[in-house]
Amino acid sequence: MRDDALSRLAGILPPDRLLRQPAQLAAYESDALTAYQASPIAIALPETTEEVVALVRACREARLPFVARGSGTSLSGGSLPVAGGIVIALNRLNRILRLDPDERTAVVEPGVINLAVTAAAAPHGLYYAPDPSSQSICTIGGNVAFNSGGAHCLKYGMTSNHVLGIKAVLATGEVVEFGGASREQLGPDWCGLFTGNEGLFGIALEITLQLLPRPECYHTVLAGYRTQEEAGNAVSAIVASGLLPGAIEIMDALALEAAVAAVHADYPPGCEAVLIVELEGPREVVAADRGRLDAIIAASQPVEARPARDAAERLAIWKGRKSAFSAVGRLSPDFIVQDGVVPRRRLGEALRRIAEMTREAGLRCANVFHAGDGNLHPLILYNGRVPGELARAEALAGRILRMCVEMGGSITGEHGVGVEKREYLPDMFNPEEIDCLKRLHAAFDPLQIANPGKMFPGGSAPALATHGLHPLEKAGVISRE
Repeated sequence: MRDDALSRLAGILPPDRLLRQPAQLAAYESDALTAYQASPIAIALPETTEEVVALVRACREARLPFVARGSGTSLSGGSLPVAGGIVIALNRLNRILRLDPDERTAVVEPGVINLAVTAAAAPHGLYYAPDPSSQSICTIGGNVAFNSGGAHCLKYGMTSNHVLGIKAVLATGEVVEFGGASREQLGPDWCGLFTGNEGLFGIALEITLQLLPRPECYHTVLAGYRTQEEAGNAVSAIVASGLLPGAIEIMDALALEAAVAAVHADYPPGCEAVLIVELEGPREVVAADRGRLDAIIAASQPVEARPARDAAERLAIWKGRKSAFSAVGRLSPDFIVQDGVVPRRRLGEALRRIAEMTREAGLRCANVFHAGDGNLHPLILYNGRVPGELARAEALAGRILRMCVEMGGSITGEHGVGVEKREYLPDMFNPEEIDCLKRLHAAFDPLQIANPGKMFPGGSAPALATHGLHPLEKAGVISRE
């Protein structure tokens, strides 16, 4: 079965683009959730959409599981390979096919880097709004698969709010086109359905994105607070005022320590939390809103409030925030980046409970989050070389997710379910709802060969990457009977 499948693939790609050596496979065994690993039987490196379609159809004929992968920045194990399956790496499909400044649209291949879209649009005074922290390396195809957000999603929405059209090959081998170049669509929102499917429906081949005019000016404020609760109260006051900033972000003391050490970020010392608020838009509107924002922040009694005086200071503030995830690696050999959502009004309560649960677990946790929409990113620090510490970290992550659901939130804001959170899906959805999701999945992938073992509970456990604690069982491989 394996040899037959590989011979089919060898008829599509030349040997130098069908990787099979152990050293070549090792680079793809994990994504950004490095606690888990799996070894595929091959890595396919297509360079055209026609090759992607041929690969998917060959996988369907052989009932061979496949996982589409961009830059591998998934923090939920969403692009973790499947043992006995292949990885279809899309990085070489990295062309911006069309950019229409008049219509403010761009058509891109799935391997295009997020920030490259903005770079291409910049000469026309345009940009692409979704800005995940990994935007300098993550791909548009991955952003579509997981409906990525970013710091500015409070005002501009998620990836799904900026995708106008999708050409894709489904797991059945059928090539479909959803949406188009127009912002006015009739009928079912197929693009909205496909965006966020976590690779379970198929592979996007071409994505039509809407572009926005670059804001005329910015007003970015950095404010330090004695406690996280005070920072959270400031967020509530800003939102209650009716202001709609482009971004509202919070970093706690541990995240600040990491960012200062990593990129020498100049943040107020001795604070338990730092708040970043950014207004953007027409100069007159920002000028009017600036006075209101400054008054609200002053009333929240920060230790220090510091507006960025120029573009360089603004970029320095954001450099510290964008580097927070990777910077935490300076504080701990291993960490889990969790992702959950709580109602804004309960942010302070959520942070207090996370602190309590962290102390009970005997671990440390850095908090970095999109405060404007309640999207928490607790970074749980652990040492994988200490027996049982990964299990304690995962148990703490699970408690945080269940707290989010209890508060009326979600187990994911932008990182997806992947393998990390699939056992918590029943905490958020009842059996009837999960059955509906499964039936929808089956309509797009009846053989369940596209990214199997992800999202839905009950799949085989992925292997722990740390010191080979146990062997990998095959995750969701279809029966060959």
